[in-house]
Amino acid sequence: MTQHLAALNLPSAETEAAAPAAVAGAARRSGWWRDAVIYQVYPRSFADANGDGMGDLAGIRSRLPYLRDLGVDAVWLSPFYSSPQADAGYDVADYRVVDPMFGDLADAEGLIADAHGLGLRIIVDIVPNHVSDQHPWFRQALREGPGSPLRGRFHFRPGQGADGELPPNDWESIFGGPAWTRTENPDGTPGEWYLHLFAPQQPDLNWDSPAVADEFRSLLRFWLDLGADGFRIDVAHGLVKAAGLPDIGMHDQLRLLGNDVLPFFDQDGVHEIYRDWRRILDEYGTDPQTRRIAVAEAWTPTVERTALYLRPDELHQAFNFQYLGTEWAAGPLREVIDVSLDSMRPVGAPATWVLSNHDVVRHLTRFGKGDREQDLHRARAATLLMLALPGSAYLYQGEELGLPEVTDLPDEVRQDPAFTRARGTAAEGQEGMRDGCRVPLPWSGATAPYGFGPAADGPSWLPQPAEWAKLSVEAQTGDASSTLELYRRALAVRRAHPALGAGDAVEWLDAPEGVIAFRRTAVGDSLVCTVNTTGAPVTLPVPGVPLLSSTGEAPAADGAQAVLLADSTVWWSC
Repeated sequence: MTQHLAALNLPSAETEAAAPAAVAGAARRSGWWRDAVIYQVYPRSFADANGDGMGDLAGIRSRLPYLRDLGVDAVWLSPFYSSPQADAGYDVADYRVVDPMFGDLADAEGLIADAHGLGLRIIVDIVPNHVSDQHPWFRQALREGPGSPLRGRFHFRPGQGADGELPPNDWESIFGGPAWTRTENPDGTPGEWYLHLFAPQQPDLNWDSPAVADEFRSLLRFWLDLGADGFRIDVAHGLVKAAGLPDIGMHDQLRLLGNDVLPFFDQDGVHEIYRDWRRILDEYGTDPQTRRIAVAEAWTPTVERTALYLRPDELHQAFNFQYLGTEWAAGPLREVIDVSLDSMRPVGAPATWVLSNHDVVRHLTRFGKGDREQDLHRARAATLLMLALPGSAYLYQGEELGLPEVTDLPDEVRQDPAFTRARGTAAEGQEGMRDGCRVPLPWSGATAPYGFGPAADGPSWLPQPAEWAKLSVEAQTGDASSTLELYRRALAVRRAHPALGAGDAVEWLDAPEGVIAFRRTAVGDSLVCTVNTTGAPVTLPVPGVPLLSSTGEAPAADGAQAVLLADSTVWWSC
């Protein structure tokens, strides 16, 4: 950053080449995942190698050196399997085949090998709650009709009413409308209903079926044998449904998500599934530096219930959605940090921290008030807070560029099934605005597609805003004041400073109203993080030598007092 900030012995480019990011700092780690910075790649929007306007595995492979130089430890790939793309790949037709839009299996193997060569680990998405309606199992179940053994692998039920014309229960889809769709029998008459907690093209699997469990054991081993370092488990909380599929007894059920245990989410039976999966992962070795891991996407009512997924014989990490959903205010942030750390400590799991992903509004826009400059200040401050917390951190592609949510996409280009099904009405389903965080990345150039594909005037599957030219990787590289360079510096400091990364506690310090201050200490080194969440400057005692600031400049100081600018974070070396 600037000359006014303290110097820290950071790895040079030559040192990083000799000691790749994934093993840097191994001497102070008890498990690589405990303080890993994991970068989410949404394949269709990251980089397009063949020029068809859709990102692909070859494009990702070509940009792996960028991710190494950014300073992340692992890359999580959203689904790239064979799929009709009814829900951007989360409707899987064949888990062992790469969808042609992304490449082929050789591309996946090459990507994993190249990543390992650069010191990066690869985490692949797995979707065990549902499949595509084009999956061979489901197609055969429909073709054979009632009584087919294949129907036992899904939730087929007769309807209610005189002629079975009503759904079997009152469950609602996450994407809006009923969670049931009626089938047609082979003879053309109305048939049974099948359960789909998401889109109708995504029938839920029945995990009471031994065949389902056997298939996923095989799938885990398939990708582990290809070199995957772990799995992100989609809808990890949804696999087991309450016995008898009971009614909920009310509508607008989405309001209950994350607040109550529902009969289709967070049932205790899921834990036996993950104990089984953990045994498979452990077959591939238990060395802390090479261990294969699993990460739960588990929406639960409390962080304490999330911790149940992370007991020593279950999974390794879970996304901290409570933190992601916390407002930009000192009191709520301090509370969720405490609850998160206190909940993970008894099970010995690392806390995780995340601000953005492919399903939520980008945090620059979510925390903002419509003023681009001030919104960026707040987003940068939030990032430095997150990276200072003990545990593992997740980054979503493009946040390191300071990308905002694209909120003005024309209806005709949107592809989010929540939008196309509910037409954007939150009362019926999700708001259907997830496309806004999935717009392809800008890499270089003055006009769209900004280096996303090989042609200067080539296509991109979603349109990119004209103002993104100044936010491209090319435009920000080498600019000390840019958000990209802030992320690079922050990740380098995080890796080099003994007090950052793994841990399970912070020491809270006295601070003015609206300010968070805490100390982290390890191996005789201390770091203090101060965060001003207010819209005005705040004066506080100088806790040390300024090491890194979200504003790019050291705070103004007058003797023993320093001024924290509005919506800013400073790391201090002590």
